[in-house]
Formats: sequence, structure tokens, C-alpha cells
Amino acid sequence: MTQRLDARLDRYAPAALSVFRIIFGLLFLFHGLSTIVGWPIAPGGGTASVGAWPNWYAGIIELVLGTLITVGLFTRIAAFIACGEMAFAYFYQHIEVSFWPIVNHGELAVALCFGFLLLVFTGGGAYAVDAVRGRR
Repeated sequence: MTQRLDARLDRYAPAALSVFRIIFGLLFLFHGLSTIVGWPIAPGGGTASVGAWPNWYAGIIELVLGTLITVGLFTRIAAFIACGEMAFAYFYQHIEVSFWPIVNHGELAVALCFGFLLLVFTGGGAYAVDAVRGRR
């Protein structure tokens, strides 16, 4: 029974991977937008001042990489850098409170880090600019 279910679901895996990539890319993009320009809502302390370490730089990275990951352009390298940024964010910002993500509110950083790590190894899926570029 599970073999039939696996066979039916396997054909949708490339599309599901693309949806996963788009959602994670948009989460990253909107986090960068809120940090840099305060849209759709500014984070607790307001937007990051130009050049403020590390928030402004992180916001710029999130804007650029979030856009690349969302459209699926240079997905693997963009996801690799994004994974590293999220690991840095966890160990720079959250670890001071506690090691455990549930205590230090670092669940999003951990989830994004490992989601991007998955994209490093799987690529962007069937509906990515990378897939179109690869066919040429």
C-alpha cells in the first residue's frame, strides 16, 4: 500500500520542491524587506540604520538572496549563503540566551538554516529559472 502511495507522490516531488523553495525564499525576502524598509511591518526596534552591524547587512543579504531563491536563480549558491547567514544569526543573536531554540526564540533561524541546507543539495525544483537555464 505504501509503495503505491510513494509511486503516486513521487511524480509530484519536483513541483513540491519548487513550492518549498518559493515559500522559503519569500519568507527570507519579506524578513529582509521588514528589516530594511519596514514593509510590510517594521520589526520591534524599527528598521535598521544604514550600515548598522549586523542588521542592515543581514537585511540586504536577505533581500538579494530571498529574491534569487524565490525565482530559483543560482539557487544552490544562494541557499548556501542563506544557510550560513541563518547559522550566524543563531549563534550571534540567539545562543546568548540559551542553547535551546525554544528558549531563545531561534526556531525560525534554525528552520530556515536547515531548509536552505536542503535546497543546497536538491536545487530549486522543476519550476525554477535554474531548471530553464539547464535545459538550454
